[in-house]
Amino acid sequence: MVERSFLFLLASRVARSIALVYVSLSIPLYLSLLGLSAVNVGLVVFGVVSFYSLLSLGLGLLGDRYGYKKSLIIGDFLPLVGITALSITSNIQYVIPLLIITGIGGGAAGGLRGMWSPGISALVASNWKQEKERVKKLGYLSSGASSASIIGSLLLSIQPLLHQQPVDEYRALFRVAAVLMAISVISIFFVEEAKRPKKTTKVMGKKSFTYLIRVIASNTITGAGIGLAVPLLPLWFKLAYHATESEIGIVFTLSYLLTSVGSFLASRIRGNTLFIASLTRLLNGVFLIAMALSPFFVLSAAFYAIRGFNAGIGAPNRTAINVRGISAEDYGAATSIQGVSTRLAQLSSGASGYLMELWLPMPEILGGVLQIAGGYIYYALLSKVKSE
Repeated sequence: MVERSFLFLLASRVARSIALVYVSLSIPLYLSLLGLSAVNVGLVVFGVVSFYSLLSLGLGLLGDRYGYKKSLIIGDFLPLVGITALSITSNIQYVIPLLIITGIGGGAAGGLRGMWSPGISALVASNWKQEKERVKKLGYLSSGASSASIIGSLLLSIQPLLHQQPVDEYRALFRVAAVLMAISVISIFFVEEAKRPKKTTKVMGKKSFTYLIRVIASNTITGAGIGLAVPLLPLWFKLAYHATESEIGIVFTLSYLLTSVGSFLASRIRGNTLFIASLTRLLNGVFLIAMALSPFFVLSAAFYAIRGFNAGIGAPNRTAINVRGISAEDYGAATSIQGVSTRLAQLSSGASGYLMELWLPMPEILGGVLQIAGGYIYYALLSKVKSE
């Protein structure tokens, strides 16, 4: 039953990806259209990430005790409410609170944006015990989610074809995104969950906590880099190269296509899982720096697309490594805390707008340097666990 219900989990991630990728790409541009400066857009993203970090932690703890499926449902229902509300009103006094309390519009608009939600890593780890099988299932989910992300970015590209007022065009496609989020929620109800060990600790055991600290150390540095470089990236392309919404959508479409290919290959690449996970994280930073220093839009877009391929290979491997030293009863708490550490570090997005006003390449360069450091630290810390 668990194996057969995997298709419903995949369907949920596909629908969720289309919806959230379009929303994530649109929010910086939409807020700018409504009159907010780059600095204020960054502050809004700061608020969204802050709230969602707390929510993620709570949902992880809930999952350990009552089931990760419930965490997934709640985690998808809130964005459904938020996107539905955005399709109804464009009043900035309502839009900003809606974004914050429903957790949409924050975080990186990468090809895997729609795959991750509180409970997904824990559910996969709980349902499939072998690490290679986990990588395989996560590879399928990543490939499906990133393939679906292409549709989300294409929605941004075709938006001008609606021939309406710009605000009305966004609201029309927010309605499409809301329907897709509803499909995601419904699909999760049909997902089966394997029986888990009874929770014997309040949060987690000592062994799990020791391993968790190592993962958090790297995630914090990497998350700070992502926060500086990625959440405002659509707006960055617009300001740096005067790119249109259609051109920006094409850039992300190509990136998501390559992320999908990379995710598909991740389940077929043989080698040291930790080394692959660390190297791809480091290279993510290298590509950000190359992108920031590119004099031409096409060249910058090409580097970002290659980064998407690299990220697709790395994500399933890192997810498997992140639960390698975690006890089964602690999957929910551990994966949520890992996610929270990354999201809290992404509060650096609040500074992204300021850095863009100082020098446009700065947030991408600094973000890239931090991601390079995060990849090195990830390998240095977790390789010691094996030797011990």
